[in-house]
Amino acid sequence: MFRQARWDDKLIFERVGESDFCFLSDRTEVSLVPEGMARSGLCLPDIPEREVVKHYTNLSQMNYGLDNGFYPLGSCTMKYNPKYADQVASLSTVVNVHPMQDEAAMQGSLRLMYELEQALCAISGMAAVTLQPAAGAQGEFTGMLIAKAFHKKNGQERTEVIVPDAAHGTNPASAAMAGFEVIEIPTSKNGCVDLDSLKAALSDKTAAFMITNPNTLGLFEPQIEEIANLVHDAGALLYYDGANFNAILGHTSPGAMNFDIVHFNLHKTFATPHGGGGPGAGPVGVCSRLEPFLPLPRIAKDGERYHLICDRPDSIGKVRSYFGNFAVLARAYAYILRNGSDGLKEVSQKAVLNANYLRGQLEDTFPMPYGKLRKHEFVLSGKTLADEKGVRTLDLVKRLLDRGFMAPTIYFPLLVDEAIMIEPTETETKDTLDEFARAMKEIAGESAETVRSAPNATSVARVDELFAAKELVLTWRIYQAKADKFSGGSK
Repeated sequence: MFRQARWDDKLIFERVGESDFCFLSDRTEVSLVPEGMARSGLCLPDIPEREVVKHYTNLSQMNYGLDNGFYPLGSCTMKYNPKYADQVASLSTVVNVHPMQDEAAMQGSLRLMYELEQALCAISGMAAVTLQPAAGAQGEFTGMLIAKAFHKKNGQERTEVIVPDAAHGTNPASAAMAGFEVIEIPTSKNGCVDLDSLKAALSDKTAAFMITNPNTLGLFEPQIEEIANLVHDAGALLYYDGANFNAILGHTSPGAMNFDIVHFNLHKTFATPHGGGGPGAGPVGVCSRLEPFLPLPRIAKDGERYHLICDRPDSIGKVRSYFGNFAVLARAYAYILRNGSDGLKEVSQKAVLNANYLRGQLEDTFPMPYGKLRKHEFVLSGKTLADEKGVRTLDLVKRLLDRGFMAPTIYFPLLVDEAIMIEPTETETKDTLDEFARAMKEIAGESAETVRSAPNATSVARVDELFAAKELVLTWRIYQAKADKFSGGSK
């Protein structure tokens, strides 16, 4: 195996211990649990410690993660998470703080969040930031609620939100959840916003235009100032999807580009954990005229003391319990302090350099539509390979797994046939990029049969992805239920 072990172990609950037992309770408290929800016992296998440690160590060796491999997922910015940030998040003053503590007893936590807000304001060029949203998508939803409240306050009924066809899927979803009608406009031949289509879509019904810059192709919008003027002249707000913030740190900002609302993906740009269902953090920044609409509570500083403001009549209210995912915020705070302004600027410089170096290695083998120079990511096309050998992009990236690399993002954006979306980030070395490029080119030269049968060296072969999406197996009990369902009840 290459970078991945394969252990044919039973699941821990399938093991039979030497003296298995069940915990039974006759405590009166059990009667307080509603009928149908109380357990009759907690059955656990009596497994020796050595066997338990071996079992979970073996499982960990079957995992692929950022600590042991390359994640070139375009748009996701799967950069290495530094361990000093994990150490900060593990401090007792972070782990043990309770959100119901009195303000006087959580001054350190309030200071951390206040200073993180100020740092994000400086980075984004926004006037104010809320840390509440628990993910980028919830940040988008929060931004749309702010836009809705702003227009309502001004007595305007604006019902439409415009998005480009290359937008992240959460953009139209967030706008729709906030009650807006989504208007999609096409990308121009140069891969950027089609200004004529934008002009045609803008009206007195437009509440906002949602874009990210650089866009999903890795292209910086050359006419961003004109776009901002068009949107504002129509009385609408300009929304910045912060998914690609890693490309612009220290070089420009949404504020400098005249955006009104921005959400951050702390797990992307500021190296906090990504994936696994959370927790995440998606702070939202706004220009000064939108500050009154931010969620409550707001954190304020009075001299050397910090306190919460809970009475703002124009606020959209809470969007997340308490203050957001505090340990994630502490990680991002540590990352920003550790890098400083010069370090954050260098992050973007290296990310852009790595992306364009890798692009140069691959563009002769895989066509790249829409021009040359990119920012933090680029999108190749596997169409030639599909036409000539019948090998689709899905087959190509499955074969990459055999070579010890996580697959890049595929089939997005939809405007590129057989899209292969690659973002190396700043944390990968030249050697890693060279190995990845070599693997991609060698796979392109392999037989169609070899590639289409992949992966063969991983602990799990190619799965039925449609079935896996519909029949989620997330717990041992679900696994048992699915096994019974598809085996007719037999084990």
